[in-house]
Amino acid sequence: LWELLKPDQEIGMTLTESRMMQPGASVCAFCYAHPESKYFSVGRVMKDQVEDYAKRKGMELREAERWLQSVMAY
Repeated sequence: LWELLKPDQEIGMTLTESRMMQPGASVCAFCYAHPESKYFSVGRVMKDQVEDYAKRKGMELREAERWLQSVMAY
């Protein structure tokens, strides 16, 4: 696949000795689809979940709320 796409020549992406892609923001995936697939969405998070997340991350509640505002239910 690497030889076919030539990402090193086309966009400057390289592989490390352990086969990690460089630069670090590079993304690679195999995507599979099936007509009978079922998908789900992640629901909105409540305040107690945001408080717990902030505590585990060692950040102020307001900062956690700023980062998570698009998924908050309050």
